Amino acid sequence: MSTYLSDYDYFLPEELIGQKPREPRDSAKLMLINRKTGEIEHKHFYNIIDYLQKGDVLVRNATKVIPARIYGHKESGGVLEVLLIKRISIDTWECLLKPAKKLKLGQKLYIGENKELIAELLEIKEDGNRILKFYYEGSFEEVLDKLGSMPLPPYITRKLENKDRYQTVYAQRGESVAAPTAGLHFTEELLRKISEKGVEIVDIFLEVGLGTFRPVQTENVLEHKMHEESFEISEKAAKAINEAKAEGRRIISVGTTATRALESSVDENGKLIAQKKDTGIFIYPGYQFKIVDALITNFHLPKSTLLMLVSALYDREKMLEIYNLAVKEKYHFFSLSNYTFKTIFYCIFNSIKSNNWYIYSHVLLRSWHFY
Repeated sequence: MSTYLSDYDYFLPEELIGQKPREPRDSAKLMLINRKTGEIEHKHFYNIIDYLQKGDVLVRNATKVIPARIYGHKESGGVLEVLLIKRISIDTWECLLKPAKKLKLGQKLYIGENKELIAELLEIKEDGNRILKFYYEGSFEEVLDKLGSMPLPPYITRKLENKDRYQTVYAQRGESVAAPTAGLHFTEELLRKISEKGVEIVDIFLEVGLGTFRPVQTENVLEHKMHEESFEISEKAAKAINEAKAEGRRIISVGTTATRALESSVDENGKLIAQKKDTGIFIYPGYQFKIVDALITNFHLPKSTLLMLVSALYDREKMLEIYNLAVKEKYHFFSLSNYTFKTIFYCIFNSIKSNNWYIYSHVLLRSWHFY
């Protein structure tokens, strides 16, 4: 097990970053790698159903992304960008401001042509985040939906024409400020076919914040502190997952966010606990997974905690070889792309007996630049 940050690095050429989403969602190209023989196949994401088994439990994060990026101006006319991070109370949010130093305590920002939303700076936190109180008429959610835009990563320079393309088709509720992107390429039709095959689909919730994607700034990764995110696992979800584990059926997690929620809610007997709680779990090589047997995930940023998480489920050196292969084959990276070979990179890491295949499509990497 390596705890050196530099051991989780790989080279990614800038020209491999895509800009537009692929249509339809499940047309992502898959790379299939046989662990025993090293054989590689190329398919599409809709073929993922062929690698799921009757009795599997597919656990997905059904959180909803809010249009968390808004722009306001001061009375003097200066424009600031506001990124909502976490709700503190009904009308108070922890936020990032850009440029942050331009707004003083007690000053207000006016948002919308008719000033439909007004934000007042109440507090400057030690980490530089700001606490803003919002004034508005009616429903905050409706006002935000009108004035806000999806919090896309900064490397995507084109405006997203359809907000729903940064939302999973099964998103239900929540206030996430980033999408659980491992699920973006499931379509309603594909999910129906998966269910008809006998795969049980279970929803849990984790509100994705920016903390997951903050860069690791310590060479010793054990010194990195994760930011907390809120998750919720219902009694129904816990019961279904515990029954499957007891019967020896696979728990397949859709994405690192669902994985972090599941692995954060286990009792001393290895049973999943139904609860609503915050988690700051940091999963890195050496971690023993207690709930998750297989993972559908993206390729992640160099030196990121998410790359460390997948390296805990699979060998770090082999994982980096796969990443380097994707670069060599000129797969297009990051959240969105319109290239022939699709950008979203998925994999199933089988940590138990079933079969020897790992499933990949083109790579999705998420990058967050902080103010």
